Amino acid sequence: MSFVSELDEKTAAIERLLTTYLPKEQGWAKTVMEAMNYSVMAGGKRLRPMLMSETYKMFGGSQREIEPFMAAIEMIHTYSLVHDDLPAMDNDEYRRGRKTTHIVYGEAMAILAGDGLLNYAFETALKAFEFDGADLKRCSRALAILAQKAGIYGMIGGQTADIEAENLGADVTEEHLLFIHEHKTAALIQAAMMIGAVMGGADDAQIDIVERAAYDIGIAFQIQDDILDVTSTLETLGKPIGSDEKNNKTTYVTLKGIEAASAQQKEMSSHAIELIEGLGSGGIRNDFLSELIRSLITRIK
Repeated sequence: MSFVSELDEKTAAIERLLTTYLPKEQGWAKTVMEAMNYSVMAGGKRLRPMLMSETYKMFGGSQREIEPFMAAIEMIHTYSLVHDDLPAMDNDEYRRGRKTTHIVYGEAMAILAGDGLLNYAFETALKAFEFDGADLKRCSRALAILAQKAGIYGMIGGQTADIEAENLGADVTEEHLLFIHEHKTAALIQAAMMIGAVMGGADDAQIDIVERAAYDIGIAFQIQDDILDVTSTLETLGKPIGSDEKNNKTTYVTLKGIEAASAQQKEMSSHAIELIEGLGSGGIRNDFLSELIRSLITRIK
């Protein structure tokens, strides 16, 4: 099977998995549940649950206990996008080729949908503890990683620095930008891969390597986002281009230029692959995971 075919198959499997964990649209709170489900099922690469699953498999994991964490991290990622699209943030009308949640359901319901997804993500992750034979110590550690990487010391911290950077213009430094990307983007990718490693039985040294690789993947992924915001089209990207310029954001492209940004993106992606494949010396390997990381370099959306 080709990589593209395998990627499509795995993405479809994650889509099916997500539908089993999303709330049923019923009762007096039905509208917010509809908005939550609309947001999650709007499509996307499903990169974070896929990275989690493939890292889990790389360390020998083969049980369904990983599934609640896969669904939970996609819910957290989606809630961040719902809030990111709000008028008070980026004020975007399209996401993944569809109208954003606040355009369809209104601003107030979009805020509630994001809040709902964040809370429901932890309800969902806790289901991992209920599986027969679940390793409660691993589940607890995985839950702690998810909470920390999604919170003020992770994604929310990065989003805070990102908003404040809008008022700094050309005064934003590379160090500031790296902090934003490390926390706003890389943190959830680190969470995904670290949870996969923890649940798969990796030791502390291996988890540290996975965390470093995921940092490189996250930064490289964000640099490519910055490049596509300048070079792509609405039709290809599924969301408005030029959003960074509109919001007066300093990016790797504005700071270093497309050529230098692209070179750094490729360098970090290659380093991540080296770290992951270096783990293979201990008898563990996942060729699909390596190819998935490589694909991030050339993605067009």
